[in-house]
Amino acid sequence: MAAGSRQPTNGAQPAPAQPGPTIVTPQLAQVAQYSPQAVSQYRFDPGDWVVASWGLSKWYGMVLGLNNFTIGVRRGITGLLGPNGAGKSTFMKLVTGQLKASQGRLWVLGQEPRNNTRLKARVGYCPEQDSFYPWMTGLQFVEYLARLNGMSVQQANASARKAIAAVDMTSDMNRSLGGYSKGMRQRIKIAQSIVHEPELVILDEPLGGTDPLARIRIMEVISDLEKAGRQVLISSHVLHEVERMTENIVLIHKGMLLAQGNLHDIRDLIDRHPHTIMIQTPEPRKLAAQLEALEYVASLDFLPAQLIVRTTAPEAFYRELPRVIARTGILYTGLSSPDDNLNAVFKYLTEG
Repeated sequence: MAAGSRQPTNGAQPAPAQPGPTIVTPQLAQVAQYSPQAVSQYRFDPGDWVVASWGLSKWYGMVLGLNNFTIGVRRGITGLLGPNGAGKSTFMKLVTGQLKASQGRLWVLGQEPRNNTRLKARVGYCPEQDSFYPWMTGLQFVEYLARLNGMSVQQANASARKAIAAVDMTSDMNRSLGGYSKGMRQRIKIAQSIVHEPELVILDEPLGGTDPLARIRIMEVISDLEKAGRQVLISSHVLHEVERMTENIVLIHKGMLLAQGNLHDIRDLIDRHPHTIMIQTPEPRKLAAQLEALEYVASLDFLPAQLIVRTTAPEAFYRELPRVIARTGILYTGLSSPDDNLNAVFKYLTEG
């Protein structure tokens, strides 16, 4: 990405998403009010966030790609989650400066990304779509991108080999790209995105179309990027896979922000939907008799050797259950919750 350091003028300071988890409704969309005068009351330094947007919108003719998108992306790995067509790629293309916003403000590493060549040198981008010369080898491809970033021939070769090793592709780097599998192509694209050692790595659907073994390796590569001190913004519609890499998530649907923050914090906000907890026990009715008096237990159901509890206060329930077990000596062999995952959170937020 390109970096010119253009900062907000006239003392205007835009507001990011709240530091904690945030639920956003269409009723809050008042884009016309996002003027410097309207936001001057907020204390906000864009440099405090990896990516920050304020009232960001993008439309393509009559099609709305992003609608009043206001977030603050923290350090580490952040998952941008939503179904295909939700607006994830539009947001990433705005972040990388490929698109110009129709309305609103956007900062990346404290700077505005559009027409900012210095900032581009601090950002790595792995697009969703492949765009290769099939006759090139993996090494030639990554070297070529390194040269475009301004490296000498010798620097490009050394940096390309290092980046390719980081994604475990050294043994295949001299093969032509036309013979690569989908997983290999995804990893070589990640290699080109990190060859210049950027501060921020943006990965658009890097797991798409890959087989299970390739997905595991790509997830390991992404975790390694965080360990190396890089900030990572990854988009996906495969919710449980992002859950394995990070709990810091942004949920987007139809171009609008649904929720942002820690997975469990977001789940706690949905108190109108009781949280389901499944307890494996040979004495479900005996345990139910001990739990039914708790005010935050909404219902109890029985299956063979299993008690299904629905509670409006899961954290309180998780604290109380061990005390009940210890006091009564009731046996139990396992504890799980189908609601403690991203699929459930997304379903609750989109379907109500």
